[in-house]
Amino acid sequence: MNSDSDLQIAGDILEVPHLLQPPREHPATVAEFAGLAREIAGDRSQWAHLVRYDATTRWYHRLSTGPGYEVWLLSWVPGQGSGLHDHGRSSGVLTVLEGTLTERTERTTRALKPGTQRVFAPGYVHEVVNDALEPAVSLHVYYPGLTEMPMHAQHCEARTEPRPVTA
Repeated sequence: MNSDSDLQIAGDILEVPHLLQPPREHPATVAEFAGLAREIAGDRSQWAHLVRYDATTRWYHRLSTGPGYEVWLLSWVPGQGSGLHDHGRSSGVLTVLEGTLTERTERTTRALKPGTQRVFAPGYVHEVVNDALEPAVSLHVYYPGLTEMPMHAQHCEARTEPRPVTA
């Protein structure tokens, strides 16, 4: 009869070569892309000096690239939003670095505070807006790199909620 207690590891498991994977130079899994975003978020010296705020349009800057992926830095002044969109064939990780952003989908509205990460698959439709009174900064990792951002009609139920007036 087998049970979990029948399994025993003898010796140093880290010495078994086929169990060890060499560290990758670039991320290849969802967890690794999310980890890359957390690593960049945690090192302000990589991004803080680059941030600009533009009252007329959302500001963005391609921070880095790797095989098949891109990392973007975006700033959002109060009232700025993305419009309802998807990311074509790209998957992504959105990480809030500073401020608070609001994400709206057809089903829900959620506040995204610093450190919050949203992982999304191709075709995921959402709108991101800075409904707060302070600017916000976010980091976006796209795989494959973002080549399209189709816009959608504003039909989200969550969209009918009142939005704060900003000066």
